[in-house]
Amino acid sequence: MRVKICGITSYEDAMIAIKAGADALGFVFYENSPRYISPSEARAIIKKLPPFVEKVALFVNSDAQIINSYFQEAGATLAQIHFEAPNKIYEQLFVPYIKVIRAKEAKDILQFSDEYRLIDAYCESFGGSGKRLNLEWFDGVDCSKIILAGGLDAQNVADAKKYGFYGVDVSSGVELSYGKKDAFKVREFIKNAKQ
Repeated sequence: MRVKICGITSYEDAMIAIKAGADALGFVFYENSPRYISPSEARAIIKKLPPFVEKVALFVNSDAQIINSYFQEAGATLAQIHFEAPNKIYEQLFVPYIKVIRAKEAKDILQFSDEYRLIDAYCESFGGSGKRLNLEWFDGVDCSKIILAGGLDAQNVADAKKYGFYGVDVSSGVELSYGKKDAFKVREFIKNAKQ
């Protein structure tokens, strides 16, 4: 399983995650998030990172112009669209992107089933709530294009392995405080996801 460590706000945390085996890092460009980072701050981190690590820019309620602009400014490699964006926004993007499904019930996870997508637990706020999805919803579902998020930590990530998810995404489950990662939790999470 591939692993994304989200809510990166420092070069030190980025390198802890990469050295532990993270495949992707997430940078939150949503100003209401306690893990918010500006595109220029993200760029300062990203330009020092080693190659072959996905740099994911997370957007909430942004228009296509903002997404395209912030993405380029930061030097990101993938945009994560964390809201129910209308089709015209996707048509105006000239950057690679992945859609996020904020699942309220089992049928929600079947949306965009022909695309790679990230599935998170629905909550009023966007992301990082630590709310966990019901894994039974994925029984009998092809999860090979799904990245699972929401309420994951080093103790429960192994439970997800039997479903064959493409990857897992964690933020609050490996933190000391908002936007500050716990190196031990990061290493344990990645080890337990990949073993």
